[in-house]
Amino acid sequence: MMRRPHGFTPILAAALAAAGCARAPQPQAPAAEKAQTKFGVPVKAGPMDALLLKDYAPASSLVVPETHIGKARFPVIDVHSHSSMNAMKTAADVDAWVQRMDEVGVERSVVFTESVGPAFDRQAELFLKRHPGRFQIWCGLDTSNIEAADYPDRAARELERCYRLGARGVGEVTDKGWGLQSSEKDALPRARRLRLDDARLDKFWQKCAELNVPINVHIADHPSCWQPLGPNQERTPDFQAFNLSGKDVPSYEELLATRDRALARHPKTRFIFCHLSNQGNDLASLAKVLDRFPNLNVDISARDYEIGRQPRTARQFLTRFRGRVLFGTDMGWERKMYEGWWRLLETGDEYLPGRIWWRYYGLELPDDLLKSLYRENALRLLNWSQQ
Repeated sequence: MMRRPHGFTPILAAALAAAGCARAPQPQAPAAEKAQTKFGVPVKAGPMDALLLKDYAPASSLVVPETHIGKARFPVIDVHSHSSMNAMKTAADVDAWVQRMDEVGVERSVVFTESVGPAFDRQAELFLKRHPGRFQIWCGLDTSNIEAADYPDRAARELERCYRLGARGVGEVTDKGWGLQSSEKDALPRARRLRLDDARLDKFWQKCAELNVPINVHIADHPSCWQPLGPNQERTPDFQAFNLSGKDVPSYEELLATRDRALARHPKTRFIFCHLSNQGNDLASLAKVLDRFPNLNVDISARDYEIGRQPRTARQFLTRFRGRVLFGTDMGWERKMYEGWWRLLETGDEYLPGRIWWRYYGLELPDDLLKSLYRENALRLLNWSQQ
């Protein structure tokens, strides 16, 4: 190793270099970057490098059949809609919804009011008297003051009261980790939160069975919610607000376990877990749960992007459990939304525009399966007494 002589300075080095006595150290040019190749194609820098993923909306040049279906092939019972999401506040709002249902082929809609007490009473009045037979109204679960000694009896009594006013189901009951009907803003400490399998709900679930009242439950959420946000996050940035990674909630698997314990604890109570019980990404695992629990049913609401990405697997699943899967939307009441469902389920169209960035592929369900999914399962599994 060469050592600098005593007193050697950068200034002296520069002077010696100018005199031709020494050469100043020169920085080496960086080695040329190796061109990246993907699938045999060299990737080069260009204007699209600055494009954000959320703004990427490629126009496809693929020429494939496009089938327009304005009305469902058979009458439909939509088992999953919300009065709040659909902004139903006045009689005129409900009239407009009924007109849209007529246009697209929806015979009846199940409306989740998610309310109890006077709020439920107002919803029942709004829907049941003006358009009898077009709506089925479901009440909510009373989760006020859940730590009081009288809570189990109080919740069951309120269900019975709502039933007398026309409620024929309970829903949507939700636990994404913060406890039933709770959010991050109002959640109790984790150990005190109300879960599906909580003993405090035993009387409530028993009362549901006694009244033949089904319950629609949203358990956990899409499994991607427990994965860190970043380039490998499955769903688009539009869904980042639902992310639960690192938050004070149980794991996805722990929440599904509360479902299984509740199903085992209350075999006479009929549960409908919405959004394919948030296992639409793994229908083989969901099939095992359906095999274990005869009182479990599911709806496909808001999971068009799950069945549309795996049309062959989804069709096999729907065929195998043809008596336990119900049709629902959970996406408002725009005509385009309904028509998207009809095209997905009834046609074999390929590369359909998806509502969540991914493209879908039509399932082309046979008529007998469509009838079961659209209407017959709902007629058999829901409580239509005195409707």
